Amino acid sequence: MGQLVVLGFDGLSAADEVLNKVRSLKAEHLVDLEDAVVAIRDADGKVQIKQAVNLTALGATSGGLSGAFWGTLVGLLFLNPLAGMAIGAASGAGAGALSGRLMDYGVNDDFVKKLSETIPNGSSALFVLVRDVTMDKVVEAIQPWNPRVLNTSLSKEQEAALVEALKAA
Repeated sequence: MGQLVVLGFDGLSAADEVLNKVRSLKAEHLVDLEDAVVAIRDADGKVQIKQAVNLTALGATSGGLSGAFWGTLVGLLFLNPLAGMAIGAASGAGAGALSGRLMDYGVNDDFVKKLSETIPNGSSALFVLVRDVTMDKVVEAIQPWNPRVLNTSLSKEQEAALVEALKAA
């Protein structure tokens, strides 16, 4: 099971910048990122939430490929594999997009909305759900943005160690 860490930042773009940094750390195998969400609260208090994984597009792609495969097989039975592939791809993409839109994967959307309402105006937050992390190297990499731990599913000892490591800069 993954561990959720929510970090708060001063500035509207800081959470996006840190997410990009975390993605580069993922390429270095320092963090196994399961899901991420960026929440931005502008100066007027309006909250904007950006999902890192577009489930609608992901569902449409996988559904389209699956539908094309099965449509081609059924089309072979009726001696028209191209029509079967086209019909299968279209129906599979539609069904996949719908299921992707309805699916809630990773960080809970209601939790993100509720916690996003508590961050100060003109700031941002990064919600990361990680499976595994090399904590010392990741903390060192994100310290320049001066993150604050807003919420976590870590144990009290792990959370205290994380807070101390972030303050060490």
